[in-house]
Amino acid sequence: MTDPRHIHISDYNYSLPTERIARYPLEQRDHSKLLVYNKGHISQHIFKDIAQFLPEDSLLIYNNTKVIQARLHFRKATGARIEVFCLEPHCPADYQQNFDQRNECEWQCLIGNSKKWKEGALRLELDINGTAVTLQATKHGETETSVIIRFSWNGGFSFAEILEAAGELPIPPYLNRDTEESDKETYQTVYSKIDGSVAAPTAGLHFTDDVFKTIDARHIERDEVTLHVGAGTFRPVKSTEIQGHEMHSEYICVTRHNIERLLAHQGHCTAVGTTSVRTLESLFYIGLKILQNPDIKEKDLHIDQWLPYDTADQCTDINNTDALQAILRWMDTNGCNALHTTTQIIIAPGYKYHIVERIITNFHMPQSTLLLLVSAFVGDDWKRIYSYALDNDFRFLSYGDSSILIP
Repeated sequence: MTDPRHIHISDYNYSLPTERIARYPLEQRDHSKLLVYNKGHISQHIFKDIAQFLPEDSLLIYNNTKVIQARLHFRKATGARIEVFCLEPHCPADYQQNFDQRNECEWQCLIGNSKKWKEGALRLELDINGTAVTLQATKHGETETSVIIRFSWNGGFSFAEILEAAGELPIPPYLNRDTEESDKETYQTVYSKIDGSVAAPTAGLHFTDDVFKTIDARHIERDEVTLHVGAGTFRPVKSTEIQGHEMHSEYICVTRHNIERLLAHQGHCTAVGTTSVRTLESLFYIGLKILQNPDIKEKDLHIDQWLPYDTADQCTDINNTDALQAILRWMDTNGCNALHTTTQIIIAPGYKYHIVERIITNFHMPQSTLLLLVSAFVGDDWKRIYSYALDNDFRFLSYGDSSILIP
C-alpha cells in the first residue's frame, strides 16, 4: 500500500459550475441518471435499472442512519439570532441514551453568530402536544473544534422529541437555500431508521421500494450498517498535502448479522455510498487490531485515519475473512451482538480495498476527501468519469445523480 500523505489535493480538482449543483431532488427518486463505470467502460442509464449491474446472489450494504433536526435557532432578548448546531452527543456520549434523556443532556455543537453570545443562557419557548416547554442552552466547555452545550428542559419529553419539535433539518450549505418542509422527506433515505446524522448518506436517496423489488428479484441480499454522518463531511481540505488534513471521527455500529452476511459472501459486497465504504473498510482494520490483541476493549477499536498506511506491512498475511472472523470471535468472547466504535479512516489513492468490490455513489466536490476515496477505487479514471458526467448534463452533489463504480 502506498502512503498517500504527500498527495497534493490540488491534483484532485475539476471545474464544477454552480448551475450543475442540484438544489432540489427529482420528483421521482429512482429516475435520476446513473453513470455506469464498468472496468473502464462508461455508459449512461437510469437509476431504477441499477439491479442489472449487480451480480446475482451478491450482497448490497447501505447505511441506515437518519438525519436529525440538528439546527436550533435561539433569539436573545436583544434580538440577536443565535444558531446552535448539534454535532454529536457529549454526555451521555451514546446516541440512543442521549436521545432518551428527559431533562438535560450535553452535545458538542457549532455556534452561529457566536460573537453575540458571550455568556448566560439561551431560551426557546416551545409547544409540544399542548404542553409549554422551555428549552435552555448554556455553554459548558469546549473541544478543539466545537463548544459543549448543556441543554435542559421541562415537560418530561425526550431530547429526541425536543429536537423534533424545535430543530431544523440541516441541508448542505452548498445548496444556498433555507430548509423547506419537503426536505424532511426528500433528504432522508427510504430506509433511514437510526437517529444521529447531521447529513444524509446521499447515495441512498435514489432507492425506492420498486428498486428494491428488482434487486430482490435477482436474489441480491440486502443488509444495513450504521454510520452517523458528521458535519466534517463538508469540511474542505485546506492543507496543500493531505497529511495536514484531520479527518472527522464518526460513530459506527456493526452487528453480528452484518459480519455473518459478509462472511457468507467471501467478505465482499457492494457498498451504497462513501459512508458505507468507510464503515466496511474500517472492519478490516478493526479485525487487525483484534488479531494483534484479542483482549482489546471496545473503546480502543477506534480506527485512526492513518492506520491503514502505518500497518500496511502487517496486513500482507491477513485477508478480509481472517479479519471478519476475528471480529466474530471477539463478539463471542465479550458476549455482544453489536460492535460500537468510531472511525477516522481516510481512503486516498494508494489505499488497498479489502471488502468493497463495487460502489454506488453520487458526484462529489472538487478537492474533497470523498473524491480521494473515489480515486482510490478507480484510479485516474475519476477524471474520465467526472468529465463524462459534466459533458452529459449529470446533476452533482447531494440531490444530484448517481453512479456505480465497478473497477
